[in-house]
Amino acid sequence: MMMPYDIIRKKRDGKVLNKNEISSFISGVIEKDISDAQISAFCMSVYFNGMNLKEKTCLTKSMLNSGRVLNWNNLNGPVADKHSTGGVGDKISLILAPLVASCGLFIPMIAGRGLGHTGGTIDKLESIPGYNTAPEETKFKNVVSGVGCAIVGQTNSLAPADKIFYAIRDVTATIESVPLITASILSKKIAAGISGLVMDIKTGNGAFARKKSFAKQIAGSIVAVSKSLGVRTSTLITDMNQPLGFAIGNSFEVKEAVEFLIGEKRDKRLYELVIELAGDMLLNNGITDTTDLGKDLAKEKLSGGYAAECFNKMIGALGGPKYFIKTYSDDLSFAGLKKVIKAKDTGYIYSVDTLLVGQALALVGGGRKKRGDKIDHSLGFIVNVSVGDWVEKGQNILTAYLKTENQFIEIKNYIEKAYTISSKKPSVSTVIIEKIK
Repeated sequence: MMMPYDIIRKKRDGKVLNKNEISSFISGVIEKDISDAQISAFCMSVYFNGMNLKEKTCLTKSMLNSGRVLNWNNLNGPVADKHSTGGVGDKISLILAPLVASCGLFIPMIAGRGLGHTGGTIDKLESIPGYNTAPEETKFKNVVSGVGCAIVGQTNSLAPADKIFYAIRDVTATIESVPLITASILSKKIAAGISGLVMDIKTGNGAFARKKSFAKQIAGSIVAVSKSLGVRTSTLITDMNQPLGFAIGNSFEVKEAVEFLIGEKRDKRLYELVIELAGDMLLNNGITDTTDLGKDLAKEKLSGGYAAECFNKMIGALGGPKYFIKTYSDDLSFAGLKKVIKAKDTGYIYSVDTLLVGQALALVGGGRKKRGDKIDHSLGFIVNVSVGDWVEKGQNILTAYLKTENQFIEIKNYIEKAYTISSKKPSVSTVIIEKIK
């Protein structure tokens, strides 16, 4: 192994690391020959000095090869996935995975948990009684093969180097590094054995990448490194200046996802984004020849009930209720204290501080304030208005489902502060801001 000190110093001084230096460092991390202090110093050096395309590709590949890489040679179709940088009310994965699976893709989706104001796909699925987010690998592969998709949590065997790096980045203010973000996302996704990926990078006041310029940097980096590694990738930069969909909170978002799939109720912005992502996934993986044809196929499978049936099979195959798309209202847990936040003025909903809305739910236990916190899946909000809507004073703008009056007292100021009402009509951003291929 090369001396970690020399590798750190080289990157600290703004020089380019070669393949052997990067792979040696990652091997040392896995073998525990490199200390947390040295990993921290390496991350900070990358944060300040960046990496070129070759370095980012080598870092991603080394992290990818630090553990197992799944093999799907037994499947008779393309293997793909989607990744989102997260936001408030983002239940896209619950809808998109079964939708594109019903169109002919295989989706071995390895998802994460929420932290802070953002919700996690695994937390949402764990609100379903019996659903196993950590099956044995054989079970996981059988469900993907038999159903078409399976959404599970991260395992120690896939890209273990990333898990070590992420824990250190989280406490050393090096999360916002484009090379480290790129390697973290792609090492986990490609280790799952995919050949195609679509990214949903959110920007706005409720997103990790608050500025569009930062979102574009992440998008460009991920697309470039993916191509270097032979993974067909496209990226959407999407709006998170208001919650996505009607529901916020784990059980409530699962309920909205089911009702979207069965056609009972569909938020327009959520629908537009789901269909666009599906179209790109189907094009990228050779199911259709254009995005528009992919979107048409996705709409057909959605309206025909095939996506809902696929979702139902996945839930049942991973231990959840057998007829979940019919029994979901009884199976899920919803807090019983219903409280209403009302508009303080008459006018247009001019803006929503989406971060505050997400933080309000986390504050009372519907999300995590720190890693390891337990979540109350039954807490949630229903959003009744969108940016640009006209409201009258006293009109219901958000309904909160809580367990105690004290919880309502805690969140009330957050929500009221989050919503700005004005006599001036705002310019409303489209949900899809830009596409990068």
